[in-house]
Amino acid sequence: MIEVEALTRDFGSSRAVNAVSFGVRAGEVVGLLGANGAGKTTTLRVLAGLLKPTSGRTRVAGHDSHLEGLAARRSLGFLTASTGLYERLTGREVLETFGQLSGLAGARLRTRIEALTTELELGAFLDKRCGALSSGQRQRISIARAVVHEPAACVLDEPTATLDPLASRDILELIVRSRARGAAVLFSTHRLEEAAEVCTRLLFMHRGNLVAQGTLAQVLEASGQPSLTRAFLHFSGDGRALTTSPP
Repeated sequence: MIEVEALTRDFGSSRAVNAVSFGVRAGEVVGLLGANGAGKTTTLRVLAGLLKPTSGRTRVAGHDSHLEGLAARRSLGFLTASTGLYERLTGREVLETFGQLSGLAGARLRTRIEALTTELELGAFLDKRCGALSSGQRQRISIARAVVHEPAACVLDEPTATLDPLASRDILELIVRSRARGAAVLFSTHRLEEAAEVCTRLLFMHRGNLVAQGTLAQVLEASGQPSLTRAFLHFSGDGRALTTSPP
């Protein structure tokens, strides 16, 4: 459902992503992990059609992200930390607008918004202008917007970064429900406990390269470490941290 094939992306003389290949099948939640600057967000933005690859290709639901950009985006729910909202629209108006752009209308769209209002606890602020919302409330609306059309594939870049633990729980439950209905979810996060909880497989990037992948048990075995935190440090090349005892 999500395919990345020999993806390379350069910015001038700097290589952000180097010949990376992986896939995410329907009904999988795959965690994309790595330190800042590892190339995760660049990979996700190429998948979403926001950046062109220097070489290689990406596909969503069988559609090339760039040669068939419109068809790929119809099948994708995309969320990034830098995605903005229309300040003068209410949350409801944002969801109605993006639902209509994705082909939803009438009772079907209203039912979908009602379901997301319950799942993400949007009711207290859904009819407020987005410019007046807190960062956590804005993030909930952004996530609802990304999945309002129940896409076949979801690409989520740090979806819980600005949320407290209770709100983060709601987002993780939404991810689990998306997996249950057969969606493919690619989930980038620095909250390793979340990755361990919801991801069926993990991918580790370091300096633009894919350095490890597999189930939690497989990546722990490959790293020789007893915990995901220690494995993260190992694959990120932080040898100093590995010399200390875990808390």
